[in-house]
Amino acid sequence: MTQLKWQLHWLVLALLLVAGLTACVAPTRPALAEADAEAAQTVRETKLANDPGWSLTGRIALSRGKDGGSGRIDWRQNGEDFEITLAAPITHQSWRLQRKAGLARIDGIEGGSRESDDAEALLLETTGWRIPVNALAKWLRGVRSAGASKISYDGNGLPLRIEQDGWVIEYRAWNAANPPQPTKLFARQDDASVRLVIDQWDAVP
Repeated sequence: MTQLKWQLHWLVLALLLVAGLTACVAPTRPALAEADAEAAQTVRETKLANDPGWSLTGRIALSRGKDGGSGRIDWRQNGEDFEITLAAPITHQSWRLQRKAGLARIDGIEGGSRESDDAEALLLETTGWRIPVNALAKWLRGVRSAGASKISYDGNGLPLRIEQDGWVIEYRAWNAANPPQPTKLFARQDDASVRLVIDQWDAVP
């Protein structure tokens, strides 16, 4: 074997050795990153919980099996109270769901306004859309709702995916606010899905 071949031989062995050592060290890094992301998420959730008033405007697409629709959405939240307006630009149809002091009311539906103490059941009964409005108020902000959940994070330490109450919420984009808030998300459960593109976030005094 020539001197050049020996040099190439040892170079290959050295590279393989370095690669093997790197492979042994690498798995410890994601665990640390995940721990840091979880700590940052806890701080973020606490900060948002202390600021319960907010509003958003954006675009929404709903689907359930073969049925679907899309339109503009305006959502105003103040603690447990909320007002959600959905308007379809082509048909010019719209409905408004609001909850105040524990009583939910929906307007703009066939047969006139309806009321109930269960906003989600009222929405499903009158429109056929299964939207978890109570939990969604949390998920919209990238926050876990009450109860067991599973969460994963992106490279910036922001939620990438939340699994909770049988729903999977995937976050596709975030703004640069402090703390950051989602601008694009996709929630699904079985054959039901909600896609949201949020154009603007605002604070509610």
